[in-house]
Amino acid sequence: MKPQSPLASAAWTRSKPPLLRFLNDCLTEFSAETSGAVADYIPELSKADPAYFGISLATLDGHVYEVGDSRVPFTIQSMSKPFVFALALDMLGAARVESAIGVEPSGDPFNSIRLNAENHPFNPMVNAGAIACTGLIQESKGEAAFEEIRKALGRFAGRELDVDEAVYTSESQTGDRNRAIAYLLRTNAVIKDNVAAVLDVYFRQCAVLVTARDIAVMAATLANRGVNPVTGEQVMTPYAISRTLSVMTSSGMYDYAGEWIYRIGIPAKSGVGGGILAALPARLGLGSYSPRLDKHGNSVRGIKVCEALSSHYDLHMLNRSDDARNAIIADYHIGQSPSRRVRRPQEREILTAHEDEVRVIELVGTLSLSAVDYISRRLAARPRPQIVIFDLHRVTSTTRAGARLVAEAFEELAALGVTVVLSGVKRASREWNTLREWTADLKNVRDFYLLDTAIEWAEDQIVYRYGGSIDFHETTELSEQPLLEGLNDDELTDLASLCTIRTYKSGQKIVAAGDPADSLFFLRSGAVHVTLPDGVRLATLTAGMAFGEMALLESTRSADVLADMAATAFEVPLRDFERFRQQHPHASERIMRNLAQLLADRLIVANAKVDILTST
Repeated sequence: MKPQSPLASAAWTRSKPPLLRFLNDCLTEFSAETSGAVADYIPELSKADPAYFGISLATLDGHVYEVGDSRVPFTIQSMSKPFVFALALDMLGAARVESAIGVEPSGDPFNSIRLNAENHPFNPMVNAGAIACTGLIQESKGEAAFEEIRKALGRFAGRELDVDEAVYTSESQTGDRNRAIAYLLRTNAVIKDNVAAVLDVYFRQCAVLVTARDIAVMAATLANRGVNPVTGEQVMTPYAISRTLSVMTSSGMYDYAGEWIYRIGIPAKSGVGGGILAALPARLGLGSYSPRLDKHGNSVRGIKVCEALSSHYDLHMLNRSDDARNAIIADYHIGQSPSRRVRRPQEREILTAHEDEVRVIELVGTLSLSAVDYISRRLAARPRPQIVIFDLHRVTSTTRAGARLVAEAFEELAALGVTVVLSGVKRASREWNTLREWTADLKNVRDFYLLDTAIEWAEDQIVYRYGGSIDFHETTELSEQPLLEGLNDDELTDLASLCTIRTYKSGQKIVAAGDPADSLFFLRSGAVHVTLPDGVRLATLTAGMAFGEMALLESTRSADVLADMAATAFEVPLRDFERFRQQHPHASERIMRNLAQLLADRLIVANAKVDILTST
């Protein structure tokens, strides 16, 4: 292959990611759209430049794309409603909030002066519901209510947010319709405190300043079950977030909500300041800013951006293509892909005879209810093993439903006498905490961080159960070395005369990558492991195994060898070994054949793993 030129490499570095190019294309195409009008029923809003247009998209790993006027501040207005609703649910509890505010679509404009049959607001996304929601918080927190709201909005955005005092004043002076709504709520006992105080908090809440970037991050926090993907903070509980997204889906775009969910299919909320936020659960958050509004009070360009994003990438929330069958990336027994521990003949015989008693299932993606159900049925379709290893290092998330079904499946396995081993789960991760919440009381569950360590442990259990032994402290002789198999007593005696017995402490480095390859080692007792410079463990060797044998083929060490515990080894200098081979041509031939067989065995194991991964 022709090497890439520095110029080409620089061009690649400067190239734009596809999503950023898509947002730029939207910015270019929709900037030509000049229909709609800037809101003027709040005089200060009418001063916004209609040419402003910014778009931002935040991913759930915390990356934020921005184009256009994405850092231009504007007031959040009605986009504050879902976040304040979530705050109320967390602060006061669902029962209190739901006793005062409904969750049904109204079919009316956002500022409609109408209540439902119970004389409650239809939902928290229209002004009546939002004022009632603010009233509940004001009733609970008194003079501290607005600061609670402002700080909560800031946690969603990942930074402290300010208030546009001019817009607040203008909104307060011209907010008679909202006063009428508030007094209607007071008449029906939905608001119990001073109406003026509640409205003051509400007007300030709507005048909080944000940017398109801010609302993209806020939307991504909604999409990420309440965890801000930029700061990592759990801003609100998943319960509050899921209920908020539900109401956004049905009512977030007011009397355009049905059309919106039909055509675009992403929970969203608009504000008359020109912003739209869209939160696609488990995917992304989008924020846009363009002050020209349509007759429903929604940003004309913002709607076009959302339509383009949904259509171009097929992101309609009801058109998900996740397939539970894709949760399993590999499914095999230990005979097909053993651990990197090099086993002695007796151990190999036991493991070969009982290889199907340890099942390894490597998983990927999200452990959802449907994925766990499929895994359980797949496991039950074959003869029951003694040990099942689930490798989770490629699992990106675990739903509560999936974790609960996992626990129930593990309980069933425990009743059948099957040991469950988990590998690849970081103990501090959310996935680990979710799994342990449901499996903490189970006695048949073990965990290892590395899959190879889990397989090695399972192999040891099978060896023990079928009468084998693994004695790291026993001493072996040269005659037990697979590399020296076939040598006669005289040849072994001559070779032994060239050896020096070395002793190593636990953790001591015996061989270092990059050193000259000038000795061979025959492990006499203990255990060592062979590791690449990047930390990948290639093999674990126990008494009776050779290491450093690649000195027969290469002049420089390519891996490290470290003692796992106190160990002893026969060391023979390569120059002496070469003289031995010249003096004993038969022995030399046998050693090279044995080396070729050892390398072939390793290649077979590696190919088997590749076959497993490509055929599952």
